[in-house]
Amino acid sequence: MLTGMTILVDTPMWPAHGRLWSHLVSDASLDELHAFAERAGIPRRAFDLDHYDVAEESLERLIAAGARRVSSGELTRALIASGLRVRAKDRPGRGTHPGR
Repeated sequence: MLTGMTILVDTPMWPAHGRLWSHLVSDASLDELHAFAERAGIPRRAFDLDHYDVAEESLERLIAAGARRVSSGELTRALIASGLRVRAKDRPGRGTHPGR
């Protein structure tokens, strides 16, 4: 991972499809986020404008690959501070739940 950039993953708490989901974000760059996701084997279809939806069972693997586990509040604050956040009201007819 590049110095000064961090991949963050929050606590799995978003239910869908019989499991809990987390959000995976970068605090600096969508390019960094996509590269990390590709290395971690996360399919591009899991990307939702500013984050990847990742299943709870992937959490430990993502942390081992370099993601830092944070609360959902920390993740949201980092995403806002990075300028990468896409607000719910700006999402084109899409919710924020995995597997739409």
